[in-house]
Amino acid sequence: MSKVHNFSAGPGILPAEVLKQASESCINFDNLNLSLLEISHRSKNYEKVMDEARSIVKELFEVGDDYEVVYLGGGASLQFAMVPYNLLRENGSAAYVNTGVWASKAIKEAKLIGNTKVIASSEDKKFTFIPKGYDIPADADYLHITSNNTIYGTQMHEFPKSPIPVVCDMSSDIFSRKVNAKDFALIYAGAQKNMGPAGSTMVMVKKDALGKTGRKMLSMLDYQVHIKGGSMYNTPPVFPIYVTLLTLKWLKQNGGISWIEGVNNQKAATLYGEIDRNSLFYGTTEVADRSKMNVCFLLNKPELEAEFDKMWKDANISGIRGHRDVGGYRASLYNALPLESVNVLVEVMQAFEKKFA
Repeated sequence: MSKVHNFSAGPGILPAEVLKQASESCINFDNLNLSLLEISHRSKNYEKVMDEARSIVKELFEVGDDYEVVYLGGGASLQFAMVPYNLLRENGSAAYVNTGVWASKAIKEAKLIGNTKVIASSEDKKFTFIPKGYDIPADADYLHITSNNTIYGTQMHEFPKSPIPVVCDMSSDIFSRKVNAKDFALIYAGAQKNMGPAGSTMVMVKKDALGKTGRKMLSMLDYQVHIKGGSMYNTPPVFPIYVTLLTLKWLKQNGGISWIEGVNNQKAATLYGEIDRNSLFYGTTEVADRSKMNVCFLLNKPELEAEFDKMWKDANISGIRGHRDVGGYRASLYNALPLESVNVLVEVMQAFEKKFA
């Protein structure tokens, strides 16, 4: 079977060895002669998985016991509501930066819970850049930002210096580069783009940020309830959390964040270099704000789209169709995607130029 080069934007590519180990756990987990899918989440064998899955996040982020990690269901979309529900005081306010579709959805949910102010936005230019130089209100309860914008292909390469707690949706670039996690009061991420399969969401929160809203909390939406329950207040998404643990262990064993950042920088430089060099392609975003995870580009000659589509499909490339809001193409360069796959795409682009330019 020939190799497929998987550029899917999410659910995204996972390491081959993780898939192998995960599949084996479906038959015989931890030498129990039982499937991971059929054992109790309260068993010691699975409690060990959950403990390790939480601790490895803190280890990779280099934070201490003042932070807690929980795994939840509902995707990052549920966090759009849980964040303001847990952090926005009844008479307070929250500040949001709008950099794309997911940030817009987070703003929509926050407005249903309390006073929500959009302090900067790139919507007027179709989210093709990251706003900078905006004022952050010192009296707001928190600032919410989105580090990487999967649909439009922009990324925050520097984070704002904030006088108030910062919340960040890192769903599509978590653990792809070094960040100072201690600068954030809360980080959340749907696992399916860069740290595991769909079905699980990771939240890392500073303990002293919680319990200040003044509202009576619904148990299932209360971070403190899930922290106290060790992410098992209710039955957790058992298998996705296990595969996330395997993926994070793969990252750690191969050299950690410093290693993968170097690989990701090389992949992005290789593909953007070809986009800028090739006469038949161009990028869709401001160069300074280009995402190293989601590379969006268009054809200079849209009438040749069918020809290009045939060439990349013949090369066993998958998942580079652009989002309907942008069109064109989007190559997602998540951690598990090898440089080899990027080189194959570049070779196709070069052959396409040679044939049609």
